Amino acid sequence: MKRRLAPSVLAVLLGTTFAARADDVVIDFERAEIGKPVPSWTEQGVVFQLAGAPAHSKAVGRVMFFPHLATNHKGILNAMATEQAIAVQATLPRTASAVTVVFWASTGCPALLEALDPEGQVVGKASIPAAPGRKTPADPVPFFQLTVTAPAIAAIRFSGPRDGEFLAADEVRFTTQ
Repeated sequence: MKRRLAPSVLAVLLGTTFAARADDVVIDFERAEIGKPVPSWTEQGVVFQLAGAPAHSKAVGRVMFFPHLATNHKGILNAMATEQAIAVQATLPRTASAVTVVFWASTGCPALLEALDPEGQVVGKASIPAAPGRKTPADPVPFFQLTVTAPAIAAIRFSGPRDGEFLAADEVRFTTQ
């Protein structure tokens, strides 16, 4: 006589066997080459690129890596000198419920971090009106962080610099669902 598992028991067993695994992801851009603009950058399955096409140029939109002079950390930013309004977007390999980005920026530069759902709709925002500045000229440019939360974040985008300013993402942290 053969024994069969009830469908509900089988579903529970399979569910525990194939449960989605959560992964802590930290991206720090340390493998990137400083000063070389690229159309996109992929690290740990996360794709970084401009959120839109340039409006003032026919050039391909590019991101670039910039050094933090005091620490030699590398940060990603918009490489289009005359296209400061284009946000940098990072598309995640799986959804997350919170994403934290560590930044540094020009003193007084506003910063905006937006969370996007799988349909591309904004589902969360975090911002500061002005990046912190050095207390003395000898101090390093300070780091600051912004965190967005939402049930299913599929991408983030960050923006804020005005002409002549920069906003560099030093590190991106999230846990996939």
